Amino acid sequence: MLNAEIIAVGSELLLGQIVNTNARFLSQQLAGLGINVFYHTVVGDNPDRLKAAIEIAENRSSIIIFTGGLGPTKDDLTKETIARHLGKKLVMDEAALESIELYFKRANRVMTENNRKQALILEGSHILPNNHGMAPGMVVSGENHTYMLLPGPPKEMEPMFLQYGASALSSKAQSNEKIVSRVLRFFGIGEAALETEIMDLIDAQSNPTIAPLAGDGEVTLRLTAKHTNEEIAISLLDEVEAKISQRVGEFLYGYDQTSLLAELTKLLKDKKLTITAAESLTGGMFQQGLTSISGASSVFNGGVVCYSNEVKQQVLQVNQETLEKHGAVSEQCAYELAENVARIFCTDIGISFTGVAGPDEVEGKPVGTVYVGIAVKGMPTMVEKLTLSGTREAIRNRAVKYGSYFLVRNLKESQNTK
Repeated sequence: MLNAEIIAVGSELLLGQIVNTNARFLSQQLAGLGINVFYHTVVGDNPDRLKAAIEIAENRSSIIIFTGGLGPTKDDLTKETIARHLGKKLVMDEAALESIELYFKRANRVMTENNRKQALILEGSHILPNNHGMAPGMVVSGENHTYMLLPGPPKEMEPMFLQYGASALSSKAQSNEKIVSRVLRFFGIGEAALETEIMDLIDAQSNPTIAPLAGDGEVTLRLTAKHTNEEIAISLLDEVEAKISQRVGEFLYGYDQTSLLAELTKLLKDKKLTITAAESLTGGMFQQGLTSISGASSVFNGGVVCYSNEVKQQVLQVNQETLEKHGAVSEQCAYELAENVARIFCTDIGISFTGVAGPDEVEGKPVGTVYVGIAVKGMPTMVEKLTLSGTREAIRNRAVKYGSYFLVRNLKESQNTK
């Protein structure tokens, strides 16, 4: 098995100005090639520190992949630093230079001299064309190490690796062993509680491995299996997933990169149901999240942000007596909001959110008090009360997730009872 290390170059990563999504993408891709990734390194735009990071990586990894630092500015020093370290010259790649010049010509812009720097490559390297940007990538092979240089912007790096980089590395893999991963996504159970339920499986893990990961109000388990036969690796994942599902399957809602809103949208499409929302506490976050899912227009026509009592009463027809007697933050208000918004928008489902996100209590209700109303045609309207903690934003986000989870759970249960 080959071992790889990913070195992300850029001070903006260390300053927190951007997130290093490249490392995650590359780790996933390399796993599919049967290449282990044991280290992620981030280093700023400093040649001395980059050189030190390279020397450390060479002592523990046979493949070193760099992202970033291939641009035209003075702080883009990846190529130069690696060239000095390996004792190689930088030479002009005429095809890359022609592509860069053509880009500026088509854009009707003047090409400054420093843009020529992007066409420089390490002498003797294998070129990875950049079909979505300017600077080409490259692969340099030494006696004991392989160095791959990729651009920093994900929109350039990802297609370059998929089109050219993966094949350049797969030919170097010394093992046919494949690594197959599956992510199980859970909601409604805490990380500690889930881990307790499957602790014996975690302690006994070897192949597949089980790695718990906590998210924002969610818990995920990454299952990873290795085998020369991909079908056998998948069957190993199926076996361990079945054991996990026997214990905590009621909280399992999806796999890999899905989300609660994505699963909800899928269910609504499958059942040909429509939904609308009345949002006080969440201020439109549920609707925003829903409409970010491709195809949401087939299940969602619109909704109401009812932040004030006037809108609750005048637009969504909540009884004045309800607001006076129970308040806006109440089970009764959530009930009426869910039923009324479904009726007004002529949808199969109405969902409502009302509560206290903070920083101060409202109507004598403490921060974190949340009511989620759910009205589904043909089913009794229900209201779930939540007591959430965290920041104002965290409470609002979790309220949306809980509302989505309640709907997913209820729609699945209704499907199972038919």
